[in-house]
Amino acid sequence: MRLADTPAPLRAGGQADADPAVPAGHNRPSAAGRADSASARGCDSGDPAFDAAVAALEAGRDAIASTRDDLELESWPAPKRLAPHAVALAVTAFRDGEEAGEGKLMLLYDPAGQDGWTGTFRIVVQVQADVDEEMAADPLLGEVGWSWLTDALDLHAPGYAAPSGTVTRVITEGYGAKSDDSPSTGFELRASWCPADGGGGDSGYSGGDSDELAAEIGGAVAAWCELLASAAGLPATGTVAIGGRAANARAAGPGHGALSGGRRRR
Repeated sequence: MRLADTPAPLRAGGQADADPAVPAGHNRPSAAGRADSASARGCDSGDPAFDAAVAALEAGRDAIASTRDDLELESWPAPKRLAPHAVALAVTAFRDGEEAGEGKLMLLYDPAGQDGWTGTFRIVVQVQADVDEEMAADPLLGEVGWSWLTDALDLHAPGYAAPSGTVTRVITEGYGAKSDDSPSTGFELRASWCPADGGGGDSGYSGGDSDELAAEIGGAVAAWCELLASAAGLPATGTVAIGGRAANARAAGPGHGALSGGRRRR
């Protein structure tokens, strides 16, 4: 099935340049077999704004884990060079007990802000999934793939700003000792954006500002997982309530991601 046969995207957008923060390649994270309930940061950072944001990230992770048994989330060491404070999650998608895709999410925090940011937080995501050759060759892959993200953000974290990203077709061929391996094709999306923070650039979040930021960060986790589900061809889940919001998840279109064999779920 060609991408043109799937439901038309509502919109596509974003800038051409992706943040290089998430490493490329098909390095699968080691799934925990369930949501990793340990703190994503391990201990308090000493910055109340960042600690509150991490708590919202963990709440979003737990909400997804409670509604989906085909996604496994866990903590992942965040690179330290990108911002004074950072925390990260990894997710693995399973279809019929076999691995169908993976993703990473980083929440960056710099009290002074950075060039290109609209506030003091930035979210960076990456997802990758195996797709069939016909889908990988479809000229609409980039537009549709980007719309999977923006549609999910519109639904779960509509305050997002300054989005940037890329969609990549990945072709893997084996040589030498791996020459007998069948070629595989994949989809990879990298993106970043700033969550709405209520204008609390001085880290003095209070009241509605902190609630809005918590909802946006929790919604970002939901959008990231929905993006991976769309790319990996997983079914829709229904309703996910995060940060006080209850939203109906957008159904993944038919034909998303013809799956190839991966490691089986433990």
